[in-house]
Amino acid sequence: MAWKTLDDMDLAGKTVLTRVDINVPMENGVVTDDTRIRRIVPTVADIRAKGGKPVLLAHFGRPKGQFVPEMSLAPLVPALEAAFGAPVTFVERPSREALDALPADAIVLVENTRFTPMEEANDPQMAQFLASLGDVYCNDAFSAAHRAHASTEGVAHHLPSCAGRLMEAELKALEAALSNPVRPVVAVVGGAKVSTKLDLLGNLVAKVDHLVIGGGMANTFLAAQGIDVGKSLAEHEMADTAREILAKAEAAGCEIILPVDVVVAREFAANAANETVPADACPADAMILDAGPETVARITATLEAAKTLIWNGPLGAFEIEPFDAATNAAAARAAALSKAGKLVSVAGGGDTVAALNKAGAAEDFTYISTAGGAFLEWMEGKVLPGVAALEN
Repeated sequence: MAWKTLDDMDLAGKTVLTRVDINVPMENGVVTDDTRIRRIVPTVADIRAKGGKPVLLAHFGRPKGQFVPEMSLAPLVPALEAAFGAPVTFVERPSREALDALPADAIVLVENTRFTPMEEANDPQMAQFLASLGDVYCNDAFSAAHRAHASTEGVAHHLPSCAGRLMEAELKALEAALSNPVRPVVAVVGGAKVSTKLDLLGNLVAKVDHLVIGGGMANTFLAAQGIDVGKSLAEHEMADTAREILAKAEAAGCEIILPVDVVVAREFAANAANETVPADACPADAMILDAGPETVARITATLEAAKTLIWNGPLGAFEIEPFDAATNAAAARAAALSKAGKLVSVAGGGDTVAALNKAGAAEDFTYISTAGGAFLEWMEGKVLPGVAALEN
């Protein structure tokens, strides 16, 4: 690997600037889901175990370069202290002198990096100021690695730099799934719109052996092949693009798996009256809301023969029953194969995590990424500035 980890760094007596993502949901000043906080615990613990002083840099919300009291990181201190099992010192305006005056094993949280426009502008002055606060830079925020900001990219050029434990795990999982995978490789890509995942589909057909397309995206591909999809969600204006992707996949030897049967209903509502019909027999007044059992059988058979799986997006309208059936069944099979050691499965993206959690499959996947945009950009084959900076 081209980047260093905490194992490669001498941290004894060093102040370690540590970029984390603790952009967690809150209600009435209380953290309602501390997943992202729990995921940075190993990095903070390891820095302290090696004699370093972790100084946490993080953003919260989108204050657009202004001081917004509701987006202060101060209310996160109790949740951080509970996770770390140690006190956390909150610093509004950091200085090297103030940081040096704190105990050697202190954990420090610096106020929202986005309270100045210099952060998102990746201003060299801010990068140099941040660098002046520490001796080593550790990036543990893969989910912000697709942004070239002062605290995610700029500062890395001024200090010895490494990946934190979460960043390390994320990069290793993604490299195993896409850069150097054990074949055959299957990708499951679902969601509403082809237009938002063009780069992703274009990159994947050249890299995977089988590409399962689900959700509203599948309707667009069916329509592009001249199939009437009734009132289904579909981007008919993307027909040419869909046909180009199909042709590119054929040229690359990538099998595209589209629904062969579908579950249709007349209304988008939980437990709406529905029926299963062949994919080319959607009634004109109905909409496709899920893949049918034949399609699920085909997907699971493909998973059985695969060695690596990348998953992004649901196969149907997973938010409402019974249109979550295809997603649940395919996810359960992928989870079982992963648990048995027969499949390396990596999943990510907002809806994906929610769908796999709903299916009760998430904990048995090999790796679940909490990074939305960064995970997608990596899958699209794009260079992530925050990762590239660690390689310099």
